Amino acid sequence: MKSQLKGGAILSYLGLFINSAISLVYIPIMLQVLGKEEYGLYILATSVVGFLAVLNFGLGNALIRYSAKYRASKDYEGCYNLYGMCFLIYSILGVLAFGIGMILINNIDTLFSLSLSENELKKIKILMMIMIIGVSAEITFGIFNVIVLAHEKFIFQKALVIITSLLNPILVLPLLLLGYNTISMAVVTTSLSFFTIVINMYFSLKIIKVRFNFKKFDRTLFKEILTFSVYIFLNLIIDKIYWSTDQLILGVYSGTAAIAIYTIGTAFTGYFLGFSSAISNLFLTRVTTIVVNGKVGDELSNLFIKVGRIQYIIISFVLCGFIVLGEEFISLWVGEKYENSYLIALLILIPLVSSLIQGIGGTILQAKNMHKFKSMVFLSIAIMNVVLSLIFVQFWGAVGAALATGIAFTLGNTIVMNVYYWKKIKIDIPRFWKNILMMSMPMIISVILINKLNSFYTVNSWGMLIVKILVFSMFYISLMWYVALNNEEKALVSKPVIKLISKPFNNRNDFKVDN
Repeated sequence: MKSQLKGGAILSYLGLFINSAISLVYIPIMLQVLGKEEYGLYILATSVVGFLAVLNFGLGNALIRYSAKYRASKDYEGCYNLYGMCFLIYSILGVLAFGIGMILINNIDTLFSLSLSENELKKIKILMMIMIIGVSAEITFGIFNVIVLAHEKFIFQKALVIITSLLNPILVLPLLLLGYNTISMAVVTTSLSFFTIVINMYFSLKIIKVRFNFKKFDRTLFKEILTFSVYIFLNLIIDKIYWSTDQLILGVYSGTAAIAIYTIGTAFTGYFLGFSSAISNLFLTRVTTIVVNGKVGDELSNLFIKVGRIQYIIISFVLCGFIVLGEEFISLWVGEKYENSYLIALLILIPLVSSLIQGIGGTILQAKNMHKFKSMVFLSIAIMNVVLSLIFVQFWGAVGAALATGIAFTLGNTIVMNVYYWKKIKIDIPRFWKNILMMSMPMIISVILINKLNSFYTVNSWGMLIVKILVFSMFYISLMWYVALNNEEKALVSKPVIKLISKPFNNRNDFKVDN
């Protein structure tokens, strides 16, 4: 079990690195071969069909939970009844997804007639049909992927994800270079979905050797699963509304080129979210222990500030680097035609910082069973984002959509949630922001000085950009070390380094004297 967890964790980070590397290489080639309009059309189709994916209803979490319960009590017959019932539910949801997808295709002309040409409308229908088949199949047979996770076969599951991630560009790039378009991309992606389904099905039936019992339908268990899944389903909907609606609105009012520009700008959001969540998850046990023992107030505030400072050290470094060098990076990466992508990224990332450095707040709310308020806030800002985007897009296009997202996030996740943490959870929010403000001095100084450097040396090659990144990194890290970090934070960095350096010497026996 420990080896599965450790291997799965290593492969998770490896997969994150591989996906990031693939994006850096893959996206510029796609843009160059396809052009903004064709690429934007593909993203629009993906965004529309992506809403169907929420129809898995979040059943996977419930299936894992109840599967573990039955297996712990060695009630294998109950486990097989659970699998049979969930397979029927997944199948119904898959058919439902396909039916809704067909309704969407039949109404595409009405939705996007203002911004898409007749040829684009025809092509997006083909793209959506291919993608809908894939999504419907993924929902219908998604139970096999969940079974693999429920049996804690993390190494196999993560390895399969990495393999499919690598296969996608390996298969698509030759087709693009031979002159094929986005339809070939959709066919490859859907084919890989079926490949994953077949592999998971084989692994579940032949290696894990699970069985499905369709004879008994437990109504009580069915109600429990639905009750458990409703909250997860709500979060899936909120997430889709917040992060995917802007592309649809741009598709209605601004066209496919605006979608491409917006997508490049928002591509950096995922990296920032990954940096934050990786740290927050490490403190889940600590937070739960504090809450269970009733030790709130100063102890919870101290932990909130401690974790927030550590997150800010990393987030501010990445954000500061992007502020001073992001525009040049995007120009080298995808071309000067995407200059607005830099502004779009800043409008979303800067308001996002507050949420990222307070990621442990969500963990605290879960430990205190008070997370419903945050869900309601997120639902409110998701709706606000849609309303503001509908207005702003008509004036400022893709930049307007990003501005709406930034405003909604600032009002909901920064202002409302900080007041809630302060007044309801009794976390010392004023002291938190005082700490963050003091730590921001190296960031402000670095931005000013590196921008001054930018005025003298314009980047026109990757080599020059790498030199600037190194200069910025050394300057920023030095300032942060001597100005902002406390002794405990310095120890977090220095102790592992000292241990790594001293380890080879500790293992040597060269200086031992034989008797």
